[in-house]
Amino acid sequence: MSTTSTVRTYSAHGTDALVLGPHGPKPTALTPGQTEASTEVWDDGRISTGLWECTVGDFTAERLGYTEICTILSGRVTIDVAGHEPEEFGPGDVMVMPSGWIGVWRVHEPLRKHFTTIAD
Repeated sequence: MSTTSTVRTYSAHGTDALVLGPHGPKPTALTPGQTEASTEVWDDGRISTGLWECTVGDFTAERLGYTEICTILSGRVTIDVAGHEPEEFGPGDVMVMPSGWIGVWRVHEPLRKHFTTIAD
C-alpha cells in the first residue's frame, strides 16, 4: 500500500496590487532617493520566488552565484549590459539573467516584477 502526503501550495493573488511591504533605499542606486520593496512567496534554500518593485531611476545589478528569471508585471525598464545593445522590457516580457550577469537597470516607470532565483 502506498502512502501520500499533502504538500502545501504557495501562492500570491492579485500580484498587480499586492502590498509588498515598506519601501527602503535601493543599495545600488545611481539615482538619489530610489527605493525598492519585495515579498517572498517561497524559498527552499536554492530556489526563491516572489515579487519586487522599484521606483524610477537607475541602479547597478549583478547576478553572481545565482540565475534570475523574471516577468515584468508593470512599468518599463531598459537594461544596459556592456558590449550589448540596450533592451527595453515592459508588462508581459520575460528576461533571464544567468549567473555572472552584470548590468544597469534604467527604470522609466515604477516597475513591478515576479522573480525566481536559482542558486548555482
